[in-house]
Amino acid sequence: MTSKTDLDRRSFLKASIIAGGAAVFGFSLPVGLRAAERLGVTLEPVADFQPNAFIKIAKDGRVTVVVGQAEMGQGVFTSLPQIVADELEVDWANVSYESAPANKAFINPAMGMQGTGGSSSVKGLFAPLRKSAATVREMLVAAAAQGWNVAPETCKAESGKVIHAASGRSAAYGDLLDAAAKVAPPANPKLKDPKDFKYIGKAVKRLDSPEKVNGKAIYGIDVKVPGMLTATILRSPVIGGKVKAVDDAAAKAIKGVTSVISLEYGVAVVAENFSAARKGRSALKVTWDEGAMASVSSESIYTAFASAADKDKGLVAKKTGDVADGKAKAAKTVEAIYWTPFVAHATMEPMTFTADVRKDGAEVWGGVQAQMLVQQTVAATAGVPVDKVKVNTTLLGGGFGRRFEMDYVIDATLLSKAVGKPVKVIWTREDDMQNDVYRPATYNKMSAGIDASGKPIFWHHRVVNDAIMARAGKAFGFILKDDQLDDSSFEGAHNLPYAFPNFQCDWVRKDTGVPVGFWRSVGSSHTAFSTECFLDEVAFAAGKDPVAFRLAMLDKHPRHAAVVKLAAEKAGWGKPAEAGIFRGIAVHESFGSYVAQVAEVSVAKDGKVRVHRVVCAVDCGQVVNPDTVAAQMEGGIVYGLTAALYGEITIKDGRVQQRNFTDQKVLRMNEMPKVEVHIVPSTENHGGVGEPGTPPIAPAVVNAIFAATGKRVRSLPIKTAELAAKA
Repeated sequence: MTSKTDLDRRSFLKASIIAGGAAVFGFSLPVGLRAAERLGVTLEPVADFQPNAFIKIAKDGRVTVVVGQAEMGQGVFTSLPQIVADELEVDWANVSYESAPANKAFINPAMGMQGTGGSSSVKGLFAPLRKSAATVREMLVAAAAQGWNVAPETCKAESGKVIHAASGRSAAYGDLLDAAAKVAPPANPKLKDPKDFKYIGKAVKRLDSPEKVNGKAIYGIDVKVPGMLTATILRSPVIGGKVKAVDDAAAKAIKGVTSVISLEYGVAVVAENFSAARKGRSALKVTWDEGAMASVSSESIYTAFASAADKDKGLVAKKTGDVADGKAKAAKTVEAIYWTPFVAHATMEPMTFTADVRKDGAEVWGGVQAQMLVQQTVAATAGVPVDKVKVNTTLLGGGFGRRFEMDYVIDATLLSKAVGKPVKVIWTREDDMQNDVYRPATYNKMSAGIDASGKPIFWHHRVVNDAIMARAGKAFGFILKDDQLDDSSFEGAHNLPYAFPNFQCDWVRKDTGVPVGFWRSVGSSHTAFSTECFLDEVAFAAGKDPVAFRLAMLDKHPRHAAVVKLAAEKAGWGKPAEAGIFRGIAVHESFGSYVAQVAEVSVAKDGKVRVHRVVCAVDCGQVVNPDTVAAQMEGGIVYGLTAALYGEITIKDGRVQQRNFTDQKVLRMNEMPKVEVHIVPSTENHGGVGEPGTPPIAPAVVNAIFAATGKRVRSLPIKTAELAAKA
């Protein structure tokens, strides 16, 4: 079946988030409290001057930036205040932040909702925050000018003061607040010339580092509420299983256990503390209705995918020229199957959430990536009005897309409503690993051809996997139709930058029943592996150098070409590496950013792979904080390396086999390679940085393994035993 409609995840989210029964389209920037009220926004009264939702100025001149994004290590508590500080003209030492409540005043225009994902925080909020800060700056300047009876254009703002150079007068922002509150906000404030930026584009100290060092940082698992109980839930060992019968007598006898509550999907033990709750859970005797998934295994999924790749037509994601014609004219054809398994998010902090449901409303606490969706979910679950739900966002001990899910939010809300007290639900590591929404397993059937001169003539890629939005879309009231493409599942495969005269990418939807969701860099996290590794196979068949082969096909994509050249140059591509060290390269565009990585790898005789060095070149457009960019590239590389070396969730009889970091390993400190990040200077529009560092690392490593051993790795994670004979 040929696609009739195409579902782009970001466009869909931008237009479809439901808030209080009304669709929110785009972004509204309140420039004053009256404007906020017109939007239906209720802002808590504050003693400070707060001319808009984002900025508070105290009498002592300190500026607080109210951040609507969730902080999960990516640095938004620094980069977003940086933007405000620069445009507002205040000293960095006088800037702090606070986390915003769930409120449509804080909608990210890049997402159409108040949420943190898609590497969109700076990209979506750079312009609104600059305008917001410039508005406040001009109000303060106007207030000072009125007091001095001079023209505003003869004054300037600098270091938290308004200065009138001609008379030598100056006034601190804190002394101008009452007068500024009476000034009408300008509709189109003048923005600073980028050449005058003081903080934007510079590395500044992170504002949230001290509390993380001194232990004052509050994550979801740290939340304490007066009168709070703690709960943990025994869930079905089989995916999708339901409770059939419960014997809870022994559990109720445990000291500290206050109640046992049966849910459709599990049995909750509520107690005075987590220790008692966990002991009570261990004492439960539950009979499960295992359902249809009890017959599903990883092997059966692979077989079904392979069959679908051969027999199901699927949907055409993109087509240029005629692949059949190209194949007929090819002097040499290359074919391969690439496979990536289900992969867990494995956040360091397991899912945790606290809810206090009352008759007239609810207050909740936790690390979440979608505050407005949390607000709506709690309201619907508790049966209270949306505007009576207060959401407190804590720091996140890892997000990676997992905390867009509402399962742990629903847990706490249901239990608090049932017992009439605040309840904190804590998932164990095993709960988290075995009840995740995983990165989809993907089967890639690939073929490509070259002419007699080695020039590429066709490329055909068939992607088989689950539709992420088939499940995730339901949270937004959306049902994915059979004739709709879900780019979440194959993005990065259909939009290759390489010049193939005959190109086709097909997507074959094959629902497995295994819950799948957004995982750091989403579709690009696995399509970069298949496309960049297979491209290396085609280059080898053509007798071409991998870098030269790529560059020859990137004439119309200079930003891709630039990062390839930069990474290759900094890595010493073409020059001899140390004995036993081999190089591989990969490049991928995602979230508006371009990243190329060269991996330097050795393979021991027993097949053990060691990544010694990664050289990363990134073009993410205009940079706000280069330290943040580098840190996110490094973090993305760590996450991608973990998936490449160890990431695999296997299913047997409907049961997830992995339980903890013992059998689902993560990269350790002693395995971490040296990472060099080189940022391309740019004035282009902002791209994301939280995710684009992840996709290229697996193919770069695997391509280096081929250079070392002559062995093609076409399935992840990398298997040591398969490389031993070739090392």
